[in-house]
Amino acid sequence: MAIILSSILCFFFFSSNSLSETGGTLVFQPSFSIASGPSLTICLLGNASDTLLTLKTTSPSATGSLPPPSCTAESTQWLLTKEQIGKTAVQIQLKLKRSLQLCGNNKTETDCCTRPLCVLETLELSACQGGVPLVSMYIQAQIYATFSSSNPGSENITVIPNQVYQPLGSCPCDLTSGVCNIRCCCDKDCSEEGLKLFDGHCLQGAFGGQVSPAPDYQCSAQSTANAPDWFPFLCVTSPPENNPYLGLFYQGKTLTPKPSPSFQRPVLSAPLPAGEYRQGSPIFTVGDQYFTIPQELFAGQCTNTGPVAYLKNFNVKCTTLIKFCPIGPPLQMSPSDLRVQVKDGQGGVITIDVLDEVAVDSSPFISSSGSTYLSDVGKVCENVTLAMDYQFFWQANALTKITLIRTVGTIVLNSSVVVTTRYSSVFLSGNGTGTGTGTGTGYVVGAPVVAGFVDTLDNNTFIKRRSINIWQPVSDGVCSMAEMRPVMFGVNATAGCLLAVSLYNLTQCDILRDTVASLQASLVMATHVAKKGDPRFQTMADWLKISYVRANASGAAGEGWCSGVQWHQHLHVRSVVTGQVGGVPQREIQALLISYKMSSWKLECGGGDPSSCLDPLETQLFPVSSSVTFTDTPVNTGSPKTRFQINFTEYDCDRNDVCWPELAFPFTRYYTGEPYSQSLAKGLLLVFIFIVASVLGTPWKQIRQAWNTSSL
Repeated sequence: MAIILSSILCFFFFSSNSLSETGGTLVFQPSFSIASGPSLTICLLGNASDTLLTLKTTSPSATGSLPPPSCTAESTQWLLTKEQIGKTAVQIQLKLKRSLQLCGNNKTETDCCTRPLCVLETLELSACQGGVPLVSMYIQAQIYATFSSSNPGSENITVIPNQVYQPLGSCPCDLTSGVCNIRCCCDKDCSEEGLKLFDGHCLQGAFGGQVSPAPDYQCSAQSTANAPDWFPFLCVTSPPENNPYLGLFYQGKTLTPKPSPSFQRPVLSAPLPAGEYRQGSPIFTVGDQYFTIPQELFAGQCTNTGPVAYLKNFNVKCTTLIKFCPIGPPLQMSPSDLRVQVKDGQGGVITIDVLDEVAVDSSPFISSSGSTYLSDVGKVCENVTLAMDYQFFWQANALTKITLIRTVGTIVLNSSVVVTTRYSSVFLSGNGTGTGTGTGTGYVVGAPVVAGFVDTLDNNTFIKRRSINIWQPVSDGVCSMAEMRPVMFGVNATAGCLLAVSLYNLTQCDILRDTVASLQASLVMATHVAKKGDPRFQTMADWLKISYVRANASGAAGEGWCSGVQWHQHLHVRSVVTGQVGGVPQREIQALLISYKMSSWKLECGGGDPSSCLDPLETQLFPVSSSVTFTDTPVNTGSPKTRFQINFTEYDCDRNDVCWPELAFPFTRYYTGEPYSQSLAKGLLLVFIFIVASVLGTPWKQIRQAWNTSSL
């Protein structure tokens, strides 16, 4: 690895300092070096075919200057080797021929360092030709000894004993036996000199062998002198072996606890696909696998195996760098691979219908990265997938049909290109024939709003399906590049785009107003909206006409400004819950109202840039927006409040804790524990029993006796 890095370094110096820059002379790179380790790599650039390399030690004179270079070679403690790199570069490598270990107690040992600063010398490296030095450089060698024990350890990792029944060792950072571990101050293999190198940077906490003090809630951490008032009633008794770091160093076998009958749970099997689909549940293939489509993870980066959720629409774009023609999915797939069999949710199977469309111009999907690959220059890649648009037709909790429109095109690899592919999934209620099933199921939150316009064919009136959209800005948000996305039931949204307007456009206000109005009208190409999510397209009773609130079309105009521009379109959908089917609320649209907001557009010439107000073709960006709001109409099931309840809240049981009418339980309708007729009958029966008991009881008997006595 070091040789490869050295070669790359020499090649870098050779590339960045060509012969034209050096004038054809020999050059050392670098021109001066400091050696702090046992090896050093230097590059000699130029024509060095007839040169001789010499290495010697040198020292400065009394005045501090170095002696002039010479070609006299001396014996040093360095081994010099060279290797030719190309025609005009030589890689020179110096290696120390001695050991860097500190001398121990053995007095006879010679190949060792007697002091920590083991090597301190200045080297002169010269390239000579004919006994004349052509170029020279100086190397300052300052190398310290390697601190370790006298017995060099192996690379074997210290074996930590089984921690099931004994606590952690006193020095967890001692990972290598016989060798001093860096920053491990509790390592017994470190010498005093070695510990000084990382003094003050030791590993903290349990990893460095420092046991943290016991927390305050431990009973052993408190004494009678400083014990708080809650001690010892709320302290915790726990042995010191109960260490939270014990599991981090555990190397023994895993112990499986024996389950007790009170806590024993059955083993859960792998989840199986449900018989019926629910909103948000994944769609399964016949092999009980997720049906997947490439979906976006973040910022254009996609995964090729994104599960498709029932009634969840998406529209994503994925970017892929192509260096060679693709040979696998998702960019290169045959129609047979796309005809996947999917479970419909009712025990049946649906095969995806695939329709291929050929893109005449593939340029909107391609952008060049600028890096050319000579092996693929001019290569043509055919039938590359550029877009995949899925349409899922559904009814209640099942799929009825799946269609795929795949757009393919041809890519020419004159350079490496970035392909932007589009993947979309749209769920449409019906059976895919355009007639609808007419089951009368309500809307599902997140499903597209069904709309259309009236069409007549063979004297038959029916609704032809169209969608209601809002803006979906892409790229820089300009309206010319913006896309549309359908309105989802129950999902409030606001979106818009930017329209470029110049001074010339503001001189033709009528054309400008019509342009903006046509942009807003393109969002809603329907005249009717379906009351329920699965309407009958031949029955007009299942449809509602879209209402419009037309704003005042008149507007003023002046120099550089126009008023009455229809810049915002708002869709207000009023819905109501009509009931439940299988525990699922059935939502129905009661009305759809479209209104507009007007604004005055005027060029801004401030900020020291009046060009937009002087140049008739200079443009500024103005917002064009759209929004949708859903309002749920509450279902009033109770009787209307009387004027007495509205004005006197102290007698209103719904807004006051004291309710006087409730004192007449169970004769009033405030008692809801049972039907009113039963509570009234039982109440009258209780009153009758009370009267009979009072008449026939002891008090009345005494009253009768007193009355008879007084009468006599």
